[in-house]
Amino acid sequence: MTSSPTTESNHHRTIRSFVLRTGRLTKGQEQAIETGWSTLGIDEGSSVLDYETLFSRSAPVILEIGFGNGETLAQMAQAMPEYNFIGVEVHTPGVGHLLHLLQREQLSNVRVMNTDAVEILKQRIAPHSLARVQIFFPDPWHKKRHHKRRIVQPEFIDLVVSRLSPQGMIHLATDWEPYAQHMAEVLDANTQLRRVQPDSPFIERPKHRPLTKFEQRGQRLGHGVWDLMYQRI
Repeated sequence: MTSSPTTESNHHRTIRSFVLRTGRLTKGQEQAIETGWSTLGIDEGSSVLDYETLFSRSAPVILEIGFGNGETLAQMAQAMPEYNFIGVEVHTPGVGHLLHLLQREQLSNVRVMNTDAVEILKQRIAPHSLARVQIFFPDPWHKKRHHKRRIVQPEFIDLVVSRLSPQGMIHLATDWEPYAQHMAEVLDANTQLRRVQPDSPFIERPKHRPLTKFEQRGQRLGHGVWDLMYQRI
């Protein structure tokens, strides 16, 4: 099993978009890591990932940043076997839960990382190599003084775009309207991106993104969800 994300002491000048959350593993999560990491996990390192070697096949690669408990990612991988998926998550119990789902459903088109996605994008993802990057319901950092911690910032989007293949996609989703507006402003300002829906930055939830239990509960309470999808020019 790879170690936890790099500690703050090593990057004390870096503004992080996440809080390190090792958390307590259930027995099931711990067992899933022990049995599944050797084949489904990606160990820490600095070399650029070779997708064909990693998946033992050639297929378009989708990177999901912050997959939470992995339910959505597992459902997408099962419904889209023609794609390879890499999921990055800093919360170790979520990693364990996803590994459990992958083994239970015998899914071989997902690889898992337990580390900082920004460093992975910088060091281990080759330029122009991803079909899509998706970030669903990232921490909105509600308080104004914490807005600088939001992962969707111009510099981060520049990095993501540099890793997208020609015509590659960015798909974001949030249930916090002020963050949705912020996301739209950042994406619209990037000259290498264009809206999938020209007249609005927001689209209906695509069929490929499963409706989460969290969303279903929110819909019953009248809460909104905003999906944004942009394509690299």
